[in-house]
Amino acid sequence: MTVRLIAFTGRGEELARSLGRELPGEVSRCGESLPLADWTERAFREADGLIFVGAAGIAVRAIAPYLRGKSVDPAVVAVDEAGQFAVPLLSGHLGGANDLARRVAALCGAVPVITTATDIRGAFAVDEWARRQGCAVRNPERIKSVSTVILSGGTVRIGSDWPICGTPPEGVEMADAEPFDAVLSIREGTGNALRLIPRIAVLGVGCRRGIRAEELETAFEDLCKKAGICKEAFSLVCSLDRKAEEPGLLDFCRSRSLPLRTFSAEELQSVPGGFTSSGFVRSVTGVDNVCERSAVKGSGGTLLVPKTAGNGITMAAAVRSFAPDWRWQYG
Repeated sequence: MTVRLIAFTGRGEELARSLGRELPGEVSRCGESLPLADWTERAFREADGLIFVGAAGIAVRAIAPYLRGKSVDPAVVAVDEAGQFAVPLLSGHLGGANDLARRVAALCGAVPVITTATDIRGAFAVDEWARRQGCAVRNPERIKSVSTVILSGGTVRIGSDWPICGTPPEGVEMADAEPFDAVLSIREGTGNALRLIPRIAVLGVGCRRGIRAEELETAFEDLCKKAGICKEAFSLVCSLDRKAEEPGLLDFCRSRSLPLRTFSAEELQSVPGGFTSSGFVRSVTGVDNVCERSAVKGSGGTLLVPKTAGNGITMAAAVRSFAPDWRWQYG
């Protein structure tokens, strides 16, 4: 987790720097040379967690203009300058603010002030579980429905494309057929179930020089639609090293907040497995297939969607191994 801390007083700055060394995190002091609004806007965009060392009200007013939704907002925690209380203010489960507050509390001897109902009652929190399993949430508005059933003493039915290690927590049962309350899958589906999407897919890309981000986006949309894969499942884009500075590819990755990783032709050619081979591609790049080999290389897993080609773009998808379990509580 990338953490940014800001303090408003000398005493608060001492605490912030102490926390920043342990978390670790970048520390700033609010003042004339650093307006709070500027710091908050940048931190909200670049960091996974924000810690305000000062009054909770200041933090609330500072973050208000930048709120987008629980599936994308960073964790926000307020801790008083004396280090007595650590209060998660935003994205307690999906963003990890509850856990961040607990970490802060452990470091400075504060009391973590956790207010989410599932935590207070020790009940299964499906959004916390999703985060710990490395999942994106397609429809976060459905989290409330699942939690309401559990908090009322009911049972939710969860379907999964993988076996889940361990014993389901109280209020949860595994289901083999619809209706589901929640589904763990990278495949597109129908119905109103909460969609939990493991971010285990890697996109391999080969492209002509001067490709535009819009063209790559269209090709990506087509690949996902034809294969029936959720776009949220992708966590990495891979390609040949000569594409590391390709503007259109970099723009595409930025627009989807996906890191780009590249490999040499020699590295790609040495990847074991059966791939769609092209003598022409090898004569130009030094490797017989860029998209499939880079996807498999980057994932360390298996090819899921073989090479698709068109308009000077080749794409393929591979997936990492995934072994979910029922652990979800802090610690």
